Amino acid sequence: MSWFSGAGSRRLLRACSGWGDSLVLLGVLAALVTLFGILSQHFLTTSMLATVGNQIPSLTIVAVGMTWVLIVGGIDLSVGSVMALTGAVFGYLVHSAEWPAATAAVAALSCAAMCGAFNGWIVVGCAVPSFIVTLGMMEVARGSAYLVTGSQTVYLGKQLGWLVEPFGRDGVSAAFLLAVGIVATCQLMLRRTVFGRHCIAAGDNAAALRLSGIDPRRATWIVFVMSALLSGAAGIIESARLSIADPNAGTGMELLAIAAVVIGGTSLTGGRGSVARSFLGVLIIIVLQTGLAQIGASDPLKRVITGLVIVLAVIGDAWRRRGK
Repeated sequence: MSWFSGAGSRRLLRACSGWGDSLVLLGVLAALVTLFGILSQHFLTTSMLATVGNQIPSLTIVAVGMTWVLIVGGIDLSVGSVMALTGAVFGYLVHSAEWPAATAAVAALSCAAMCGAFNGWIVVGCAVPSFIVTLGMMEVARGSAYLVTGSQTVYLGKQLGWLVEPFGRDGVSAAFLLAVGIVATCQLMLRRTVFGRHCIAAGDNAAALRLSGIDPRRATWIVFVMSALLSGAAGIIESARLSIADPNAGTGMELLAIAAVVIGGTSLTGGRGSVARSFLGVLIIIVLQTGLAQIGASDPLKRVITGLVIVLAVIGDAWRRRGK
């Protein structure tokens, strides 16, 4: 009987709403795959699907971090630049300092975590809007990436080739499995841990969380560190995939990540979101871009369509909030 009490009814409604959103996203994804499969005879092939799967790890990992940030009511515009800085530090340590790849990766990820810690410290300690703080960090990290690399592309060879090479001819890579593991872990953290509930409460009603004796600033600070750390991991994966450390890496990644997360149903105003549905949003974005490339769409047209998808996702978020 407790399931049909007030709290139980709310849980049931949230569960039904979540499953409904997931089914809609799966329907959109299936429609895109079917459409591009009809328009291009090369789209629905094992090799193409494996290629799509091996393209998504970087965006998936960044989108996971962005999901947490949006849930607490913030935004992180520095993710692409942190990706570039992490890759640049990794490339410098491997190429110029001749560090072992594993040690260089740890040092580069530590650099990314410091960027996130600074973002979080300014946001929670100085009460500065995260939009402004991370906009500043976007420039700082990008400029630092240019300084570290001397504004040059650093060639890495196959230092981390095992991370991005597919298993078998048309298999997925270790990076793909890592990204899926991060999605599953963070989804469980969000839904099944006290920290996850604190993050949702911080974005939904921070004042009520304070009245219950919990400081929402701690969760917010941790989330910004998580976002930067995940962006750093994406930067290393991208460097491994391209075999270079490029100071221009990650340009526009923040927009793609926000688009994927909002398509997945995470609210721009905080308090609601799902890491698993953000992953579906990533798949929709990647399938859309890959399908458009397959049918010969120009890069400007792809950008126009991606931008329209972002606008539609924001409109959908506004409608969802009105219906609450």
